Amino acid sequence: MPEQWLPVLMQAVLALVIACALVALSFLIGRKVKNPVKDMPYECGIVPTGDARERFSVKFYLVGMLFILFDIEAIFLYPWAVVYKDLKMFAFIEMLAFVVLIMAGFFFVWKKGVLDWAHVDRDALPPNLARNRGEGR
Repeated sequence: MPEQWLPVLMQAVLALVIACALVALSFLIGRKVKNPVKDMPYECGIVPTGDARERFSVKFYLVGMLFILFDIEAIFLYPWAVVYKDLKMFAFIEMLAFVVLIMAGFFFVWKKGVLDWAHVDRDALPPNLARNRGEGR
């Protein structure tokens, strides 16, 4: 049994040694230039604004969960495509039902306005501001 796992162990040790060597070499050889611009957080090339502890909208998290949901749906399409020739019409009907359910969920969240980032949430507005915007009715 140990001789079967020896190549895997050797590869893991070699990968660890290479990773540590690359980090150590970059630390030893690399230039250490300190300036305020390099020490600033990088935000996609944009000058950082605000505080790092600022609250995110709930819609941000909803869109993240929806992304995961539809990403998992795409993962299920790959094994289906592999066995499609063997299962023929059965596989087509099963995947059609799966996609119809996923699309029903997609249209539900679309109609709820989860994907509409420009939409102002009426419940989050103070009553006097909601009335002024004509949304308090």
